[in-house]
Amino acid sequence: MGSYKGEEQHHHHHHRNESNCVLVHGPIIVGAGPSGLATSACLKQQSVPSLILEKSDCIASLWQHRTYDRLKLHLPKQFCELPLLGFPHNFPKYPTKHQFISYMETYASHFSIKPRFNQAVIKAEFDHVLGFWRVKTQDFEYISRWLIVATGENAEPVIPDIPGINRFKGRVVHTSLYKSGSVFKNQRVLVIGCGNSGMEVCLDLCRFNVIPHMVVRNTVHVLPREMFGFSTFGIAMALVKWFPLKLVDKLLLLLANFTLGNTDQMGLRRPKTGPIELKNVTGKTPVLDVGALSQIKSGKIKVLEGVKEITRNGAKFVDGQEKEIDSIILATGYKSNVPTWLKGCEFFTKDGMPKSPFPNGWKAEKGLYTVGFTRRGLLGTASDAVNIAKDIGEQWRTIKECNDSNFNYLPQRNVVQNKVKK
Repeated sequence: MGSYKGEEQHHHHHHRNESNCVLVHGPIIVGAGPSGLATSACLKQQSVPSLILEKSDCIASLWQHRTYDRLKLHLPKQFCELPLLGFPHNFPKYPTKHQFISYMETYASHFSIKPRFNQAVIKAEFDHVLGFWRVKTQDFEYISRWLIVATGENAEPVIPDIPGINRFKGRVVHTSLYKSGSVFKNQRVLVIGCGNSGMEVCLDLCRFNVIPHMVVRNTVHVLPREMFGFSTFGIAMALVKWFPLKLVDKLLLLLANFTLGNTDQMGLRRPKTGPIELKNVTGKTPVLDVGALSQIKSGKIKVLEGVKEITRNGAKFVDGQEKEIDSIILATGYKSNVPTWLKGCEFFTKDGMPKSPFPNGWKAEKGLYTVGFTRRGLLGTASDAVNIAKDIGEQWRTIKECNDSNFNYLPQRNVVQNKVKK
């Protein structure tokens, strides 16, 4: 980050005093991923300034630093657009990782969004005396009437505690650090997890003469990415507008079985609850197949039941099998990190998700908002961002009408006097 004085010229809506307190006149947004950027853009449309605090050195850090090379959007681009600015027309139906990052950078540039990078939020807490939020990073304490949590559902990798994994002599890597199968060439690789990441990593490994052994720990819905040339997700979204959810799920499964065959026979047991209902209730996303199933059918990807324990040279499985393994890839997903830094707040569960289900999870109390916790991907993010900006915009205009002193609604001496003691 550059010198603070230089930044102050860019951020004339923030005021700093000698005690490293920064008064932010608009909302503080934590996280410069798609959620944070979308909310900032929507606020700007409402003429509300904002400040984004981002712990890494770039926007969309999950996409830039923690995704594999072959990644493409799983849904057609029209379902992944952020508010107010769509994808370029020349982008393909399913943009690549690099195209999506390019879109994010264009989006930030278009709306003149300049996050403050390398600002990891250590603690955020509501000050009941001031009636403001105090957001502390390693450098400053930021103070605002509004706090928007935009760190999302996928902030930190989930690392499961698997018996014996510490004595395994080979490489163990989470998919957040996986880039390409080239470094695993000619190896026997155990992939733990069978979601979209697990399936795609297995498919990528097959390109490098790897024999992936995929561990299926739970039931899973696998659907074709497209049916008869149309996006499966698009078909589902259209049908649920007209028909009961359970009927749509039955139709999807009928078509999936017709297209893919019986996945139970491949070791991929389907849950009793339908794919759309399951996603709505639990957030568990169905796997959209982009080629892994054909490799499972041909035997190039081996499907195994749960791991009993990891040994020095391999793994023992719950069905009694034992196999030698060279490397392990954990395709075990991500989790929210909100409980580690947001204090004194009962709006979130212990898992860091809003207690109120979609579509009401975006607004808490005392000026606290959340964006990107809908379990509905970028469509849910866009919905949250629009709602939050509209709500804060109305408050902003009310305050502006009631205050003729250019928004000096918190005297600086109060900031100093009430500063949290170190």
